[in-house]
Amino acid sequence: MSLELKQHLKMTQQLVMTPQLQQAIKLLQLSRMELVDLIRTEMTENPMLEGADENDEQAVPDGASPAEQAEIEAKPEHKEAEKAEEVKGEEGANEIDWDQYLDQYQLQGHTAPSNRGLSDEEMPGYEATLTKKTDLVDHLVWQLRLSNFTPEEEQVAMLIIGNLDDDGYFKMPAVEGEADEATSRDPLVRVAFESGQGIEVAERVLRKVQTFDPLGVAARNLRECLMIQVDALNADTPEIVAIIERHLKHLESKNYQAIAKDLKVPIEEVVKAVKVISRLEPKPGRAYSGEEAQYITPDVYVHKMGDKYVTVLNDDGLSKLRISGMYRAALKNGEAGKAKEYIQEKLRSAVWLIRSIHQRQRTIYKVTESIVKFQRDFLDKGIAHLKPLILRDVAEDIGMHESTVSRVTTNKYVHTPQGIYELKFFFNSAIQKTGGDEIASEAVKNHIRQIVAAEDPKHPHSDQKIVELLKGQNIEIARRTVAKYREVLGILPSSKRKKYF
Repeated sequence: MSLELKQHLKMTQQLVMTPQLQQAIKLLQLSRMELVDLIRTEMTENPMLEGADENDEQAVPDGASPAEQAEIEAKPEHKEAEKAEEVKGEEGANEIDWDQYLDQYQLQGHTAPSNRGLSDEEMPGYEATLTKKTDLVDHLVWQLRLSNFTPEEEQVAMLIIGNLDDDGYFKMPAVEGEADEATSRDPLVRVAFESGQGIEVAERVLRKVQTFDPLGVAARNLRECLMIQVDALNADTPEIVAIIERHLKHLESKNYQAIAKDLKVPIEEVVKAVKVISRLEPKPGRAYSGEEAQYITPDVYVHKMGDKYVTVLNDDGLSKLRISGMYRAALKNGEAGKAKEYIQEKLRSAVWLIRSIHQRQRTIYKVTESIVKFQRDFLDKGIAHLKPLILRDVAEDIGMHESTVSRVTTNKYVHTPQGIYELKFFFNSAIQKTGGDEIASEAVKNHIRQIVAAEDPKHPHSDQKIVELLKGQNIEIARRTVAKYREVLGILPSSKRKKYF
C-alpha cells in the first residue's frame, strides 16, 4: 500500500452570514421594548451615535396626515434619498470615501409613513393608567407590626410570611437530600428549626398569621385554606366540613350525587353547602399578586381614511439616530489623527445600525400593508370575517422569504379599527365550509366562544352539540376539533360548566 498526496479542485456554494446581516436579522425579531433598550445601549456605547433633534429636516413633514405621508413616501425623490445611505467598497474601512459619504448622508425616514407629528386626535388614547399594587408581603408585614407579637414570635412570623407563594400558600422549597421526611413535608417544621423557637411556638404563630387579611392566607393546602375561612365565617356546618375534608375531587367535577350518597343527605342539602363553599377564595393571595396588567404599545397603526386603510408606523419612543456632528467634522477635516481608525470602526457600526433599523421598519410596514390587503373584510366587519392566511401568501405578495415574514410578525402588534392584535393573529389555517368555501380557524374559535356564551348554564352544550350548531352555520368540523379549540379558549367541558344554582 502506497501513500501519496493529490490536489483536487472543488466548487461549492456556502451561505456566509456577515455581521451586518446577523444584526439585521436580530433587529427584525426584536420586540418594540427590546429595540428601545438596544438603541439606548448603543447610544451609550457608541460615541458616533446621537439622537436627532425634532427640528431636524425629516423626509416626511410634521403634521402630515397618514394619507399625505403615504403619498410623499411613494414619490421618486424620496426613494432616491434612501440611496444616499449606500456605502461603497465595504471590503475595508480605508477604502471608503468617508468625506463624500458624510456629505451625502442625511438622516431620512424609514421610507414608510410614521406617526411622528400626528395630532393627539389622530392617535388612540390611553384609557387608563396603573399604579403599583400593594404587595402581599408588605400587606402582611404591616398587619404584623400592628399585632401584639413578641420578638421571638415576630421572627417566626417573618419566616412564614417570607415563604408564601403568589397564591398566599405557606410553602418552602424542598432541600436536596433532606433526611427528615416530616421536615420536607410540613414547612412549619423547618421554620421551627430555623428560628430555634420550637414547633409549639411555630404552630401558635402560624395560627395567628392565618387570621390576617386576606382570610385563608398562610394555609398549607387547599383544605386548610377553605377551613380557615368557614371557621372565621361561622359556616362550619357538618356538610360543609365533610365536603371540604373528603370530597374536593367530587366538588371539582360537580358530582353532587356522589357527595349526597356518601353523606346520606338530600342533594338539595349538598347544593346548599356548595353555594357557601363557592363564595370562598381558593387563592387568597391573588388579589395582591405582583403581576401587573401589561399595556401593549403597537408597532404600527392601521387607520381608515374614507374607503381606504392607511398603514402608519409608530415611531414614538424610538430615538431618531444620526451620526455625531462633532466626529463627522473631525473625520472630514483630518483632525482625528491616531483615533481615525477607531472613529471609522464606530462609524461603520453606527451606519449599519441605522440602516438595519430603517430596514426593520420598512419590513414591518410592507408586511402590515400586505396583511391589510388580505384581511380587508376583517377590518370592515370583524373577526367572523377573518380569512385563512399563511406566511407564504404574504411572502409571495411582498417578495420576501417566509422566514422573514415569520420573524417580523412575532411580538409585533398592530392597532386596527377592530382592536390591537399581534401580527401573527392574522395567519390562520383554513376550515372547509359547506359549499366549498373556507373560513379561518380563528373565526371558528370565535363561533364556539359565542355558542358557549349564549348557552343555558344549567344545560350546557356538549362538544357534539356544538358540532351540530356549527353545522347549522355551514361549518363542518369534527368533535375532537371542537374539544381542541375549546381547550385553547380555556372553556371547561360541559360537565364542569353546568351550574346547579
